[in-house]
Amino acid sequence: MTTILIIEDDMAIHSLLKESLELNEFQTLSAYSGTEGKLLFKQSEIDLILLDLMLPGMNGEEFLQEIRLNSAVPVIVISAKNDQESKLELLMNGADDYITKPFDVKELLARISIQLRHATKTSVNSMEEMQYQNIYINLDTREVKINEETIHLTGREYAILLLFLENPQKVFSRANIYESVWNEPFFDSDKTINMHISNLRNKLNIADTNYIKTVWGIGFKFD
Repeated sequence: MTTILIIEDDMAIHSLLKESLELNEFQTLSAYSGTEGKLLFKQSEIDLILLDLMLPGMNGEEFLQEIRLNSAVPVIVISAKNDQESKLELLMNGADDYITKPFDVKELLARISIQLRHATKTSVNSMEEMQYQNIYINLDTREVKINEETIHLTGREYAILLLFLENPQKVFSRANIYESVWNEPFFDSDKTINMHISNLRNKLNIADTNYIKTVWGIGFKFD
């Protein structure tokens, strides 16, 4: 059974999330602070995290930063912050999706389904490992190494890297990347894709090689 960790200190919202998820046959674990969430994450097999930001003790941003050091588990941030800068900053720091309060439960369930479907698709279709020049990926553990040095990618960055490695030299438009990785029609601005590509480039730069080439007027390719 799929296990979702809810980290939310508002009792009413937490209860709503827990009830809605369990009605849809998800197993849930409950945490009411970032510190408690971190402990449960270490002790349990978690498939997805729903994360509030304004938490007692360790806040949501700190929690996200901690788990992204060694895990690519999907994280959906649920927050009252609705400005574009906050959303982009959270996505840059490792969130896989972002939904603002108040939220529609059906929309949230759809977003959860997309994240889980993508994670399952990656697992089912994968070999045990993949290597391209000096980039090595263990597809079971999702560990990525360059020249034997581990690099830590978010779920989106990992999915984009796999897309490129499975199709070297192929030119992808921003819409191609979005629809392949997000598994939904492209309706966002170019900023989202550009941000993820920029972050991935920076993390791959430890090899002193510019793997991701910009094809002006079209998109990107991996070379």
